Amino acid sequence: MSRPVPTYDLYGENTARGPDFWLHCETIRSRSSLHQWEICLHRHESFFQILYIESGSGDAIFGERSHTIRPPAIITVPPGLNHGFRFSRDIDGLVITLLRSHHPLGDRSQFGEWLATPHLTPLDPDNAEAAYVMQTLRRLGDEFENRRSGRNETLGAYVALALRLTARISHEGNSYELVSNENERRMEILNELLQQHFRSHKPASFYASELGISPTHLTRIVRSTTGSTPHELIAGKLIEEAKRQLVFTLSSVQEISFRLGFADPAYFSRFFLKYTGETPRVWRVKEKVRLERA
Repeated sequence: MSRPVPTYDLYGENTARGPDFWLHCETIRSRSSLHQWEICLHRHESFFQILYIESGSGDAIFGERSHTIRPPAIITVPPGLNHGFRFSRDIDGLVITLLRSHHPLGDRSQFGEWLATPHLTPLDPDNAEAAYVMQTLRRLGDEFENRRSGRNETLGAYVALALRLTARISHEGNSYELVSNENERRMEILNELLQQHFRSHKPASFYASELGISPTHLTRIVRSTTGSTPHELIAGKLIEEAKRQLVFTLSSVQEISFRLGFADPAYFSRFFLKYTGETPRVWRVKEKVRLERA
């Protein structure tokens, strides 16, 4: 009988406990050296991982296939994938682990499809975008180690940038391949607009106008790409940011509600309850208890 593939939190850690982070970063050397430089076949159900290979060599195993690692390179590993690694003793680089809930998996765009499959992407240091990815990941590692102001926002921005550029590079440097049609392009612009304006509670009609299309056309595009309506997309952005602030700041619910553009904290609580099934205070307490027990 073949041995079942174990499910781990991080390398060699069983999933009996819930994670207490949304992003974790460590050197590949610090973890792989504990396992004689070989990480046996395993999987993570709750995590997406990025490995930045700066030097050294090895093999990445995705399922039953082995791929030779030649630095510099980026390896992306989606949740649920059976994978393993063999590293040389001079390996150097980073492994970045993201909670599945804090990652855009499930997106129906071509970028979402790229994220849902494993990739080993070589980086050419002479290529400006590849060099920028390498610099961004080094800065991410430094940011993780130092608790500066705005740390979570900065880490999130670094991850998003590194993944977008890596996806572009993996598609043979064609900066437009990920945007194969007009709807994909509009969704990218819509996401940028949402990031700029979600705290202003702009209606769907505002975003449709900015894109130069009708609200009905916007709804069709958003539904076909995400499965949601524009209104749900806008609300989801507010809820996502509310949860982040409830967990990672000491601000009161009232302060968070004002920060997110709600004039009435009571309305913010009802809004949060509608989309999560719990009030902000109850959700915060439960989440902190869960993390403390992890």
